[in-house]
Amino acid sequence: MKRESGYNTKQKEKLVDFLINNKDKHTTVQEISAYLSSEGSPLGTATIYRQLDKLVESGCVRKFVIDGKTGACYQYIENEHECREHFHLKCLNCGKLIHLNCDHLMSINKHIEEHHGFVIDPSQTVFYGRCAECSAAESETDEQV
Repeated sequence: MKRESGYNTKQKEKLVDFLINNKDKHTTVQEISAYLSSEGSPLGTATIYRQLDKLVESGCVRKFVIDGKTGACYQYIENEHECREHFHLKCLNCGKLIHLNCDHLMSINKHIEEHHGFVIDPSQTVFYGRCAECSAAESETDEQV
């Protein structure tokens, strides 16, 4: 990633490196803060938010706001177009946010646009439920009872 010009600090570089190394995940400010602290480069949450806002503005980081209750999460993106082409699954149990590339859902998306005149933004569309790991763990617990 090309570093933007201006004042670069060790903490900012570690923040960007963390995002790049976790580009397949959506990370929270709390996770970034914990990582920076563990690396001996603590950074205040206000500063983290400021840096993230700059990275979002530059187009290399995507901000996801899932609901009005939980904080936003962030993802480093190499190709913004690619990130706009999938839906998301949110586990209500563990909080995991999963990218879902599904041709069937894209055909539903196309149907809604063509027949109902409504354009859905898949990158902002979230289906809520339970992930496979949480469902399996719940099934194991039910079997033990």
